[in-house]
Amino acid sequence: MPETAVTLNEAESRYEITSDGELAGFAEFQRRPGMILFTHTEVDPAFQGQGLASKLAAGALTDAAATGDTIVPYCPYINKYLRTHEVPGATVRFPAEPSAEDPA
Repeated sequence: MPETAVTLNEAESRYEITSDGELAGFAEFQRRPGMILFTHTEVDPAFQGQGLASKLAAGALTDAAATGDTIVPYCPYINKYLRTHEVPGATVRFPAEPSAEDPA
């Protein structure tokens, strides 16, 4: 089983996951006062099917929750993860979903 690690790369505004020391994926975010907006999550195709996206989400969201900032999941993967997993200490504000009546 490969050794994985999730780390914060503040300079790139993203959390990164490595597998045996090789960058395997990332979750991008933007900081706002009192908030962290997750915008995009990606796992390299060479590493897909190993559960790394879930490990990345868990590590990134646990770290983000520890800051006390409100998590706003614009990224579809992070949004779904937060709807199906408990993240201790997390304050989440789900973005409004467009209604069928909203013009595109």
